[in-house]
Amino acid sequence: MNIPIYQVDAFTDSLFGGNPAAVCILQNWLPEEQLQSIAAENNLAETAYIVQAGDVYELRWFTPAVEIDLCGHATLAAAYIIFRFIEPSLQSVRFTTKSGDLIVTREAEERISLNFPARMPTPTAITEAAIKAMGKAPIAAWESRDLMLVYETEADILALEPDLLAFKDLNSHFAVIATAKGDQADFVSRFFAPQAGIPEDPVTGSAHCTLIPFWAEQLDKDVLLARQLSARGGTLYCQHKGDRVSMSGTAVLFMQGEIYV
Repeated sequence: MNIPIYQVDAFTDSLFGGNPAAVCILQNWLPEEQLQSIAAENNLAETAYIVQAGDVYELRWFTPAVEIDLCGHATLAAAYIIFRFIEPSLQSVRFTTKSGDLIVTREAEERISLNFPARMPTPTAITEAAIKAMGKAPIAAWESRDLMLVYETEADILALEPDLLAFKDLNSHFAVIATAKGDQADFVSRFFAPQAGIPEDPVTGSAHCTLIPFWAEQLDKDVLLARQLSARGGTLYCQHKGDRVSMSGTAVLFMQGEIYV
C-alpha cells in the first residue's frame, strides 16, 4: 500500500521555521497500531491522518508516542494540503475529530484560520515538582488539559532550561505551558510534553486554546498577537470568541512523497 505523505512547516512563512507536521492521506482508516508506528517512524511532534468522508474530512493526530485529542499546527498543515492539492477551490474545510467539528478557513495574506474550543484554565497551586521541572518558580499556576505556569517577563521564558526527566512527577497533566506577557507580542509561550514524546514543541496550537482566553482576560482585549519562543519560533494571530478561539498563520511545504506499508 502506498500512502501519500507531505511534511509542512506550520505557523511560519519561512522554511525551517514554525512547527513541522506530517500529513498522510488515507482512503480508509488503518489499524491504530499501524498509525502509531508510522508516526513513530516520522518522528515529528505530530503526524496528521485524514480520510475524506463526503464533504468533510475525518482527522486524527499522533505524536511519536500517543494519539492526542487536539493539535493546532497539524490541523493547519492538513488544511494547507487540502487547499493546495486535494480541493483547491475550497474556502473552508470541516474536520471531524475527537474534539468535535473543527472549521478551518482561508484568509487574506495566505493565512489559514483555525476555529477551536476555548479551554479557560483555573488557578492551581505552585508545586515543588513544577519548580524543579522548570528550574525557576513561576508567579502563578493555572490548569486545564495542561499545567500553565505564568512568569513575569519574556526574558524569563527565554531563559528556562527545564529538567525533562523531572516531568515524570507532573504526569497529572498532558504537558506544561510556560507563558508571560510579551515585549513585541501580546504574550509569549513555550510548551513541553516529554511524556508524550515531545521534549519541546516548536509551535503549539492546542496550547493556545488555553493561552488565548487567559490572556484575553488578563489584557482585556480579544484580538491578540502571540509568539512561541522555541528555537524555530512561530507567530499566531489570535482572537477570543467566548467558548471558541481562532488562531491563524501561514504554512510552507517542505516535502512530498509516499509511504510504503
